[in-house]
Order: sequence, then C-alpha cells, then structure tokens
Amino acid sequence: MNSWVFIFPWMWLLLPPLLYCLYRCKTVAMPHYFPHLHFFTKPNKWRNFEWMLKGLAVILMIGALATPVMVDFSDPRNRNGVDIVLSIDGSGSMNASGFGKEGSRESRFEIVQKIASDFVMKRAQDNIAIVEFGDFAFIASPITYEKEVIAQMIGYLSYGMAGQNTAIGEGIAMGVRALKDSKAASKVIILLTDGEHNSGSISPKEAVLMVKKEKIRLYTIGIGPKGEFDNALLEQLARDGNGKFFAATNQKELQDVYDEIDTMERSRIKSAHNILEEHYFQWFLAPVLFLMIWLIWRRRGVL
Repeated sequence: MNSWVFIFPWMWLLLPPLLYCLYRCKTVAMPHYFPHLHFFTKPNKWRNFEWMLKGLAVILMIGALATPVMVDFSDPRNRNGVDIVLSIDGSGSMNASGFGKEGSRESRFEIVQKIASDFVMKRAQDNIAIVEFGDFAFIASPITYEKEVIAQMIGYLSYGMAGQNTAIGEGIAMGVRALKDSKAASKVIILLTDGEHNSGSISPKEAVLMVKKEKIRLYTIGIGPKGEFDNALLEQLARDGNGKFFAATNQKELQDVYDEIDTMERSRIKSAHNILEEHYFQWFLAPVLFLMIWLIWRRRGVL
C-alpha cells in the first residue's frame, strides 16, 4: 500500500502569510511614456490572471519545501511489528501421538508444525525466525519477513533433527543469537516444549540471563499431559523473561495459546532512515520554473 506524505508538513504554515502578502503588497510599476495607448489592452483582467499564476507558483514552492514523498507501507522496513523467534522442541518425545483430535494419529511435532505455520502467516507485520532444539539447537530460518519461506521451512523440519533429548537452555540461547542483529523495538522468543531440560551446555538460568540482557520478552509453552513437562521451570523462565507461561494439553488449547500470543504488542520496527520512499518535490518545482519564465516574458512583453 502506497501513501503520500510530506516530510516537512509544517512548511504549509507559510502559505497563508505569503498569499496574503502577495495580495496586499502591491508592486510599484515604473512609468513608461508612449503616445499610442490604443495599442495596449486594459490590464485589469491580465493583472487578476497574473496574481492567480503567482499564487499557484507560491503554492507549488511551498509544496516542494514540504518535501512530498510516496511511502511504500507494504515494504517490510515500513511496517509495524515485532521480531519473533519460534523455538520449537524437536526431541524424540515430540513424536508421541494423542495430542490431536480424537482418532488422529498425528504426532505432537506435526500438529505444532501446522499451528506454528498458521501463526507465522497471520503475523504479516513481523519478522520471524525459527529455531529447533533437542540435544543442541540450530537456527532453521534466520529472522526474515518472508512468511511463505518460513512456513515452508517449518514444514521441512522433523523431530530428532537436533537429537532426542531436550536442551531448553540451548533453545533459548539460540533464539537470542537469532535476534542478535534485530533493530526492532520489541523482540520476542516463544519457546515450546513437551519435556524437561536434560541436555545442552547452557542451563536455562544462564539462557534467561541472556534474554534479560538483550531486553527480549520470553514466552514459554508446555504441551502434553500435565507432569510430562517441567511446569515450574517454564513458568519461572517466562516470569524472569518478562513474558507469560502457557500450558496446552491438546491441539485446541495449543491453538488458543498461539491465538492469544497473536494479540500481543505491536511496535514500529526501527529502521533509521531506510524506509522505502520516492521523492516528488521536483514535480512541484518544474511548473514553478515554467511559470516564472512565462511571467517574466509576459511582463516584458507588456511593458
């Protein structure tokens, strides 16, 4: 979506006093003596027309000073949103079934893939990255606004790609690394797991300190029957990470969790002056130039 904006809109405040001065401040014409006055037409109509042209020139000059630009708000650099990392548990236990609808043979991981992909496609204003963790963690997709690519990458993942165990600390730390170069005002990690921390060289406590240092908001989601995941740890991590803890025992509850997170805060992505914009001040100045040349030529012809 494109939209017209003025970088210096306050310049239009100059227009009323300039037009008033143009109307009230009369120019003093130098006397010219010529015996055959019948060769000249009456100047009244021309003077009114001349004033209109001068007024148009002033308006165009003020418009040029206000610097009109066309901003492409569909460009990701001009959007409102947050930078989000989805850190997904890919341990062996995510192959368990019984999490979906009654009679469904889909594994927890397959259900998470579908719901996470839907979540990604809804977040049109955000940049998103994907992390999978097991014995270790890896960035499956770096932070990007290409939602279709992210959704496809989620579909390519499978449980066990990072090992069979659950390194929650690694999953959080890798999420922090994915957000290292983020310029967004709000940065979020959404960690999902169905187990307890039992692997990795980084403890959850160390990882959450990294989250706090980088001013990242951490949300944690525990899925599966109560008692399978470390409820107390996930709740503490979310609290320390200035986020919120969620628990989902089935597919519907997990969908509700992502829907709730989808309503979370939006903030303008900081991109300095890198917004995509096209300047159009030259289209205001060009007519002014022609008007001035024509007025000068006309006045010399009359005088």
